[in-house]
Amino acid sequence: FFSDESDAVELPIKFIPQYAGCYHCQILLKSSCDVRVYEIECVVNTNHAEAELEFVTPAYQAVIQDIPISNVSSQDWELQAILEGEGFYGPPVIKVGLGEAALYPLMFKPIAEC
Repeated sequence: FFSDESDAVELPIKFIPQYAGCYHCQILLKSSCDVRVYEIECVVNTNHAEAELEFVTPAYQAVIQDIPISNVSSQDWELQAILEGEGFYGPPVIKVGLGEAALYPLMFKPIAEC
């Protein structure tokens, strides 16, 4: 038990993840009169990425673009798709297993020239 901040000891940790995901770690600290185990969970997200797709198709004809999704995390993913804009269609949910890749079929089917 620490009585004030002057008794605190800093424990710097350097963590360099290779991939996005959830990383678990245990730190064991021992002294002659105490043993402590700290459990740490680090969640790593990828940098925000933006992409732009351009669809060109005659009116009333559909075009499908398969968007690759790779799951390099440590758990299965169930992703929800929210599509905005007229003429865009795709599955509302896609599941990508641990270590797997999947294609999200985004369809654009214009009902008029636009």
